[in-house]
Amino acid sequence: KHKTMMMSLVRTLTLLAASSSAFQTTRSVIKMSASGPKNIVVIGGGVQGTSVAFQIAESTSLPAGSTITILEANKIASAASGKGGGFMARQWGDGGPTQTLHELAFDMYEELCPKLGVESYRKLPVLSVSPGGNKKGKQDNKSKNKQLSDIFPTWLDGSIGRVSPLGFGDDTAQVTPKEFVEKMLEYVNQPDKPGVKVVIGKCTGIECTDGDDGEKVVTAVTYQDGEEEEEKVLNADDVIVSAGPWTCQAEKWFDGAIQLPMEGVKSTSIVWKPPTGDDTVDATALFCGEDNRFGTHLEVYPRPDGTVYICGIGGSDYITTSELQDSAFLFDCPPKDDRVEAAASAFQMMSDTYSTRGELAKTQACMRPCPPDAK
Repeated sequence: KHKTMMMSLVRTLTLLAASSSAFQTTRSVIKMSASGPKNIVVIGGGVQGTSVAFQIAESTSLPAGSTITILEANKIASAASGKGGGFMARQWGDGGPTQTLHELAFDMYEELCPKLGVESYRKLPVLSVSPGGNKKGKQDNKSKNKQLSDIFPTWLDGSIGRVSPLGFGDDTAQVTPKEFVEKMLEYVNQPDKPGVKVVIGKCTGIECTDGDDGEKVVTAVTYQDGEEEEEKVLNADDVIVSAGPWTCQAEKWFDGAIQLPMEGVKSTSIVWKPPTGDDTVDATALFCGEDNRFGTHLEVYPRPDGTVYICGIGGSDYITTSELQDSAFLFDCPPKDDRVEAAASAFQMMSDTYSTRGELAKTQACMRPCPPDAK
């Protein structure tokens, strides 16, 4: 009975698991077979859900008259897609079944970002940095690492240990995910495009009817309107669930026909303003070793706008499936003050520039999905 009720989900999983031969260019990422207009609903407005909606809208096989709607509970890119670091490394996969898609995604960002006018995308070098001692003050670390002088950032002028290269900017890159999401929506909603509508509301269920063969067929998505606080309906022939850690709520929407075990990882991150007096910040990312003084293993990403994003702060919380099904941290996800303080102290120990002229621009936290096969 549940076979065709799950048809849309199976179609989507088939597309995402397809071999690289089906992904030669961004123009052929999604191929559809349909005899008439379709109402397509994507549940979740992060980078993944928006990317699916974008590729469907760009598909030359999208039937004329079709509608594409993103149903987002909070706001576009409100969770990890709005607060993530956006670092990418083409060759850093584990060689597993998704390695081809890992490399493809890196290449697609390089192709799509200029097309969409994404300003935060760029390639950049990466250093591995071990924590140093407790000595404070400005250090001439660049002169001590002459073999890396071309990629050694001037702001890494505090107490550090061993430094080694992880990438020279040929296969390592960054993008600010929130901007990428916004640019995709701007692009597909131009006057000559089919368009992707965004509806703010929390999904409450999937409506089905009996098909000709007696099996269930998806017909609509019900949701709680974000403004009017009343239940509404979106007609749907195809439903794609891409709601990050809260995707596990679909177990209830499909009446137990599928199992989606999921944990959420709640992590704090911080963003620094450009140092006082500096308009630009050297573009080198850092992956730092465990610093037992602060309980951190910092990842440091300078951005084109002069800000510096830092995660790897430690103290993450694991949120259970049942908590996620009850919408834990969906609308409010506060950072941990003690981890903000620890991360700031750890970074300022490494950077005299930020110790003397730095100021935090933002403290935040987000939820990341952690299915069993991601552990």
